[in-house]
Amino acid sequence: MEQIKNLIIGAGIAGLGASHALKQRGETSLVLEQDETYGGLCGNFEINGFRFDRFVHFSFSPYEDVNEIFNKSTNGDIIRHESNPFNIYKGKWIKHPAQNNLYPLEQWEKDKIVEDFKKRPTSTEHIHNYEDWLRYQFGDYFTENFPMKYTRKYWMKEAKELRTEWTGGRFYQPSINEVIEGCNTPNTPITYYAKEMRYPAKGGFKTFFKSLADEANIRVNSKVKAIDIDAKIVMLENGDKIQYERLISSMPLPEVIDAIENAPITVKETAGKLEATCGYHVSVAMKGNHIPPYLWWYVYDEDILTARVHSPALKSSDNVPAGCTSLQMEVYCKPDQYSEKEIIDGTVGKLIALGIINEEDVIFTHLGYEKYCNVIFTEPIYESRKIVREWLASKGIETIGRFGEWDYLWSDQALLSGLKINKV
Repeated sequence: MEQIKNLIIGAGIAGLGASHALKQRGETSLVLEQDETYGGLCGNFEINGFRFDRFVHFSFSPYEDVNEIFNKSTNGDIIRHESNPFNIYKGKWIKHPAQNNLYPLEQWEKDKIVEDFKKRPTSTEHIHNYEDWLRYQFGDYFTENFPMKYTRKYWMKEAKELRTEWTGGRFYQPSINEVIEGCNTPNTPITYYAKEMRYPAKGGFKTFFKSLADEANIRVNSKVKAIDIDAKIVMLENGDKIQYERLISSMPLPEVIDAIENAPITVKETAGKLEATCGYHVSVAMKGNHIPPYLWWYVYDEDILTARVHSPALKSSDNVPAGCTSLQMEVYCKPDQYSEKEIIDGTVGKLIALGIINEEDVIFTHLGYEKYCNVIFTEPIYESRKIVREWLASKGIETIGRFGEWDYLWSDQALLSGLKINKV
C-alpha cells in the first residue's frame, strides 16, 4: 500500500493552494484529482479550437499573494476589462445593476419602482429572510420583478427560503436620488462592486494558477471511493489504496461524509441538510462576431432558462479561432428537469428568437453538467456546516475551498483557503 505524508483531495484552485503552502514549508504532497486535468470548477474544455471555462470566471482579487501567483502563472500577460455588465428584462437591455439604471423601461414602470422605493420599510426588525431584505432595500415592485425572479433562476429557491448573510457587498444599494437619475438618463456611473475584471490572455482562466499545477504532484483520474478514518486510508475507484498522515480535502462536504462508512447517523443527516445548486453550461460556438458587446449579462425573463450569459471570445480572443466568437449560458436546474432539447430551445433558441444571435452563425452547441455550482444559503447552513466540519476535523480531515468550507467563496478566496492551511 502506498504511504503519503500529506494527501490532498482535489486539484482545483483550493487544493493546489494547499499543495503550494506545503511546498513553501519544505513538505511534499500528493494531490488526487478525479478529472483528467487540474482546475476543478475553475477549469475549462476545448472543442475544435473553441475554449470554454466551466461557467464565467474573472479575477478581481485585492489580495497581493493571490495576484503574485496569477502574475507568475501568466508571465503578466493579463487582459484587463472594465466591469460593465448588462441585463435583459422584458427583452430590453438594461445596464447593471438594474436598480439604478432603469432608463430603458416604460415610464409607468419606472414610476412604480420609484414610488415603491420611497415606501420602503424604515426598520430592519421585520427582516427574517432574503425576500424581507430585498423589500427593505429596493421596495416591493422592483423586488418582485427583478431579484425575486432571478433568485428562482440562479439559486433554485424562493427568496424567502434564503438567509441574508451571504449578500455582503454583492448588491449595490442606491439612494433614491440615484434611482431617479437612472430613470432619467442612460449616462450613469458604473457602480458594479468590482471596477476591473482580469483574465489570462492565453489558456483560459485556469492559466492563473498554472504555476501551482506545474509544481504540484497531481494524480489525475483518481476519484475517491471511500475513506477509512481509523486506518487513515483513502480508497480510489480504480482499486488503489493510499495511507496518509495528513488529509486535506476540497471535496463537497456531503460527499466526504458519504465516503466515510462509519460516520455517525447524526452527522450524515446533518450533511444532508447542506444544499448546493447544480446545472448546465450551454456553450455556443459561432462564426463571425455578431454577439452583444458585453462580457457578461444577466437574464431576468423567466421564459428564458438562462440565468447568466458570458462571452469567452470577448474575455480573450485566444478562446476562439480567428473570425469566430462564442457565448456560454448558465441554467440552474435539477439534472432531470429538462430534456437536452428543452435546454437548448430555452437558451440558444430564445436568443435566436430575440435576434441576439443569428441561427446561421451557430457552428455547434455543447451541453455540460456540473453537480456542484454554488452553496445555497438556506436556514440550516451555518449550524449544519459547523457540525460537519468540526466532526471531520476531529477525525483529522481538514476541509478547504468553496465546498470544503461550504461558503460562497470567489476563486481568490478559495485559493486563500488552501494557502492558509494550518501548520502541523
